[in-house]
Amino acid sequence: MNSTVSKPLDKPLKTAASAQEGTVFAIIGAISFSHLLNDMIQSLILAIYPMLKANFSLSFGQIGLITLTYQFTASLLQPLIGFYTDKYPKPYSLPVGMGFTLGGLVLMAFAPSFGWLLVASALVGCGSSVFHPESSRVARMASGGRHGLAQSLFQVGGNAGSSLGPLLAALVIMRHGQRSIAWFAIAALVAIFVLIIVSNWYKVARLRMKPRARATGHATLSNRTVMMAMFVLLVLIFSKYLYLASLNSYYTFYLIDRFHLPVETTQFYLFAFLFAVAVGTIVGGPIGDHFGRKYVIWVSILGVAPFTLLLPYMNLFWTGVLTIVIGLILASAFSAIIVYAQELIPGKVGMVAGMFFGFAFGVAGVGAAVLGHVADATSIETVYKICSYLPLLGIFTVFLPNIDGNRNRKLKAA
Repeated sequence: MNSTVSKPLDKPLKTAASAQEGTVFAIIGAISFSHLLNDMIQSLILAIYPMLKANFSLSFGQIGLITLTYQFTASLLQPLIGFYTDKYPKPYSLPVGMGFTLGGLVLMAFAPSFGWLLVASALVGCGSSVFHPESSRVARMASGGRHGLAQSLFQVGGNAGSSLGPLLAALVIMRHGQRSIAWFAIAALVAIFVLIIVSNWYKVARLRMKPRARATGHATLSNRTVMMAMFVLLVLIFSKYLYLASLNSYYTFYLIDRFHLPVETTQFYLFAFLFAVAVGTIVGGPIGDHFGRKYVIWVSILGVAPFTLLLPYMNLFWTGVLTIVIGLILASAFSAIIVYAQELIPGKVGMVAGMFFGFAFGVAGVGAAVLGHVADATSIETVYKICSYLPLLGIFTVFLPNIDGNRNRKLKAA
């Protein structure tokens, strides 16, 4: 299997200029497709919250606990797995991780009680904790130095999958009930097959790239500057993902409560928002490669603030428009933040990816639980009024050191 898969990829790896590996789009496409399937499965959980709430008579607080359980297992394990695989790479951990997601998906379909829903969510979180740091590493390995582009293409797969989840939930699960979730086990099996192929390439490519692995990264900054920059990036992730938690977990409830829409219709609004996030993700990485990551982060976090501040006071039409605009702008930051952080700490690709993915998931999980309790105590509208101020934390971007993406790439190629 290894020889069959690796031969078509030999040429791109050998022919790139300046002794730098060529961008292996076949592998980036495969890992992005796997990300699509992985996050589509995960977003199904978010999309069926109204059904689970009705079937199990759950409160908003219990809905938040489902998200917290999934996000907590993912966020707790991701940095540890990334740190471990930086030292001891495990190419075939990707299909194994997807096996956990498959198990959680099937259990979610047949869960008889709220407790089993939490167990299913934990299994999906474990699968995610393996998938994200390792697949982010594969995307970087296949980038040929175009790290922002590769990270964006990888991320857009996940965002596209997240946008498909609500649509498929509306068309399939809402019509056929909880047990129809098991039909999506086919998607997990396809992902496992694709990830086995990716792992075969990963195993071979890792040996070829190993001599150059320590030469990459940004090594001209002091430890104090790097630590300050990492702290600022985590503040920005906090701002971004706590706001996204309000939309991912409670946007459908907001539309139902304020505009009295049926559940099926709200799924299409959620799909439009998540699709906008997918489109916005494509833009952030390449622009960061060309103009520098810091400028993308500025515009993405702080630039979205006027729209989030207006959202709680708009009618249905403008609510739909503003959430699309918010998704487009806000989504461009994450790829830029990941690559920026990886350039700050050379040789720790998995740990950095795991830390930021894990922190993002953790913020989203804790945020969903807290916001659920706030909604129970006040109202859904109050949640969106509070969260509208979060993007103002983007002002902390001023403390990030300037790192020119073009200059860094030239230094790496020299």
